[in-house]
Amino acid sequence: MLVDQCAMNRHALLLIDFVNPLDFEGADRLLPSALDGATHVAALRARAHEHDVPTIYVNDNYGRWNLGFREICDGVRRSAGRRLLERLEPDFARDLFVLKPMHSGFFGTALDILLGHLNVRTLILTGIQGNMCVFATASDAYMRRYRVLVPADCTASESDAENEHALRQMARAFKADTRPSTDIDLDRHESCFDSPA
Repeated sequence: MLVDQCAMNRHALLLIDFVNPLDFEGADRLLPSALDGATHVAALRARAHEHDVPTIYVNDNYGRWNLGFREICDGVRRSAGRRLLERLEPDFARDLFVLKPMHSGFFGTALDILLGHLNVRTLILTGIQGNMCVFATASDAYMRRYRVLVPADCTASESDAENEHALRQMARAFKADTRPSTDIDLDRHESCFDSPA
C-alpha cells in the first residue's frame, strides 16, 4: 500500500501555558500582550478546527500532581488568569491536553508519543512565556526534527523586547518560521519534503 507522505506530515497547533493563574511576579507586565496573543491564537485555533488540525494544550501542572487538566482549568477560572482562559476556553470534546512539569512541553511528558500517533511533523507553537516555555519547547522540537512555526503574533513575554529577542533566536537557532498567524496556510503541508538540518 502506498503511503501519502504528506499525510504523515501533519501540522499540530500547540497552546503553551495559556491556562495560567498568573500568580507570579511580572504577570501584570505579561497580561496585556498575553491577551493580545490569545486573541490571535483563538482565531488560529478556529481555523485549525476547520482544517482538522490537532489542537493540543501543553500546560504547566503548577506542581499540582494530583490534578488533571480540567481541574487546573477550574482553578484558573477563579484566578487572575480567567481573562486568558475566557479567550481560549478548551473544547473538551475536541482538543487534546498534555501536562508538563517544567518549561519544555517535551520534558517528562508523552507529547512526542502523541505527535507520532497523530502523524505530526510540523508544530505551530503559541503561548506564554515566549522567552521561556515556548523557547524551550521549540528547542526540544527542533532537536527531535520537527519543523517549527512560532507565529510572532501568538506569543507573549513580560516585555516586547524579550519576546522579540526570543523570536529572533528561535528563527536563527531552530529555523523557526515566525511569520504572523494569518500567513500560515493550514491547507498546505509545508514541510512535506523538508526536515530541519
